[in-house]
Amino acid sequence: MGQKKLIDFETKKTVHFNISRESHSALRIACFKNRLSMQEVFEEITQRISSESPDMIRLLEELAFKKRERIISNISETDANSLFNIIERENPLYDKDDK
Repeated sequence: MGQKKLIDFETKKTVHFNISRESHSALRIACFKNRLSMQEVFEEITQRISSESPDMIRLLEELAFKKRERIISNISETDANSLFNIIERENPLYDKDDK
C-alpha cells in the first residue's frame, strides 16, 4: 500500500483554480447526475487536450478568441478615452490659457 501512495504522489499533480459559484454548482449537479466526480471530468478534459482532440482544440481556440476580443474591447474603450484626452491636451488649435 505504501508503494501505491508513493507512485500516486509522484505521478499526480494538484490543481487549484477559482470558478464562479454558479458554474461550480452547475458542474457539480451535472457530475452528480452522471455519477462522476469533478476530478474525473477534469482528468478527461486534460487527457483530451493532451491528445489534441479536435473538439478540445476548437474549445481552446474559441476561448482564446473570446479573451482577445474582451481585451481588445477593454483596450479600445480605454485607449479611445486616452487618445481624446491627449488630442485635446496637445491640440495646437486649442489655447490652454482660454479656459
